[in-house]
Amino acid sequence: MIDTPTALHEAVSHAFARGGSLSQADARYVERDVQLHMALQVARAIDAREALVAEAGTGVGKTFAYLVPTLLSGARALISTATKSLQDQLFLRDLPRLREALQLPVTVALLKGRASYLCLHRMNQARQSAQLPDRWAVRTLAKVEQWSHKTVAGDLAEMEGLDERSNVIPLVTSSRENCLGTDCPEYRQCHVMKARRDAMVADVVVVNHHLFFADMALRDSGVAELLPSVEVAVFDEAHQLAEAGVQFLGTTLGSGQVIDFARDMLGIGLQQARGLAPWQDIAAGCDRAARDLRMACAGAMREVRGNLKLRWEERGDRNDFLEALAALATSCAQAKEALDAVSEIGPDFDKLGERASQLASLAKAFTQEADVGNVRWIDLTPHQCRLVESPLDIRDALREQIGRARKAWIFTSATLGDDERLSWFTESAGLDEATTLRVGSPFDYVNHARLYVPRNFPKPNEPDHPNAVGCLAAECARALGGRTFVLTTTLRALQAIGEQLQEDFDRQGDDIQVLLQGQVPKRQLMQQFLAQPRSVLVGSQSFWEGIDVPGDALQCVLIDKLPFPPPNDPLVEARVKRLEREGRNPFADYFVAEAAVSLKQGAGRLIRSETDRGLLVVCDPRLAGMNYGRRLREALPPMTQVMSQEEALAWLAEISGIGLPFV
Repeated sequence: MIDTPTALHEAVSHAFARGGSLSQADARYVERDVQLHMALQVARAIDAREALVAEAGTGVGKTFAYLVPTLLSGARALISTATKSLQDQLFLRDLPRLREALQLPVTVALLKGRASYLCLHRMNQARQSAQLPDRWAVRTLAKVEQWSHKTVAGDLAEMEGLDERSNVIPLVTSSRENCLGTDCPEYRQCHVMKARRDAMVADVVVVNHHLFFADMALRDSGVAELLPSVEVAVFDEAHQLAEAGVQFLGTTLGSGQVIDFARDMLGIGLQQARGLAPWQDIAAGCDRAARDLRMACAGAMREVRGNLKLRWEERGDRNDFLEALAALATSCAQAKEALDAVSEIGPDFDKLGERASQLASLAKAFTQEADVGNVRWIDLTPHQCRLVESPLDIRDALREQIGRARKAWIFTSATLGDDERLSWFTESAGLDEATTLRVGSPFDYVNHARLYVPRNFPKPNEPDHPNAVGCLAAECARALGGRTFVLTTTLRALQAIGEQLQEDFDRQGDDIQVLLQGQVPKRQLMQQFLAQPRSVLVGSQSFWEGIDVPGDALQCVLIDKLPFPPPNDPLVEARVKRLEREGRNPFADYFVAEAAVSLKQGAGRLIRSETDRGLLVVCDPRLAGMNYGRRLREALPPMTQVMSQEEALAWLAEISGIGLPFV
């Protein structure tokens, strides 16, 4: 409660009131008490320059609840969100609408990482290089060149039809390692530098979590210069903050980094210093050392499918591993020697020399013991490896930032924990002293949503569980004529459930399409789902959040099993050991807490508007039968539970309008 309303409190109340700025600007505007309550708490935190952690259920309208008080405060603000697509939504849609509705002359800037912007110098190098892998890459490069003459911002997200997985993108963008800075011949036209200049003079700057932490670790994105002048820092989708931070606050050596370095060195060496060093031999040595390191990490494993995370102790033979790291350090040192000999020819060779030196240093560092309190592991794929050393969480880094200057820090998401203190988030972020707020969804879950947990169902560890999930998903989709999501906890389950679904539909002669994650890019898969209502989309981790399908297009979500963290994950193991040392219960304090947050995220795909109706199916009998099941059910929105498959299918028939099949 605010005892004495401040000017900001009054301005926020007026903006959200009937007849206020927001309702005048949009005839569809609806007053929501929960939205106003959150907005006033944000205003209070801004006035007091304090930290606020706010969980806001689906439908609260949290984006406007933090943007309105931030804009009305007149304070300089940094807004960070989880992904580049959400950045674009804030910058291109939400902020312009509010700026116009509130009639505020604020300037807004969008700042992304280097890899989001076209680098004119590297594009020119790619054009002259013979390193393009195939004719598709040649065509893509030609399209990038055509677009480069029209773009102002140089943001690759503007390009229609550019696949974010394209192997051309690393060739036409810069990194901290290969950027020439003021020595670059295209420096005056540099899109990265223009974006940073715009950010430095803007009232509101929109960044993403990866950029924020990359800057904390490397001081390379422009955020470090920006943050001291900011009075309000807002982190939307804050549930992703900790994992984003852990990725960037550690140390990484990847075979891909070395292979990219070797490719760049070969291309520039042949272009600018042909004959002055045996570039092909030197590059081949680095490339071979990187691939040998990957083989040493894999050890006796002949075949690796997908992404595998190895404990540091699980790497291949220790001597082979150390020899591979030594060979990598030697090959990079030899490259450094050759590059230093031609450094006067141009700035590219200086930068390549720095990269060679850094890679050699990293290889040596990974032969030593890890820093106290950190954990190491190896990410292994069929073709690459990444050696990673990381802190267990972001608490120390974030506390340091918050302690530097007095400002308002706002952290918000639809899922930040399952208790009043939002401990799942506040503990890992070091925000134990922050004010916390939980604002429930205004949606009528009791009447509009049903929860079904099949009790007589195979347990997740039983071999027939994926087939049972596929069969149940087929029954639900049949009752709706499609309009169904199946969310899986693993890629292996995704494949098995997808195959069972297709087999079931083929056997019954249904014309319902199965859309499987990985068939096409995520955005394209969602477009297919929306364009073809008679479909079932089967997706893993990336579909559990950030997907918004309001209306009748999605009326059933099935979750294959409770999303507990994998116990053999090295980071999970290290966190468990720390809890045990503290005398705490890792299962209750970590595994169940993590599962509660993930389950809320997955369930949040179902009801996206006031009129939506749907069924959530959790195909894991532990949710109904185990003691911790009650805690997990209470973490979900207050859906009415149905006890049998017949009731579940009857509900789907009711909301679909199709009616039950005649039996």
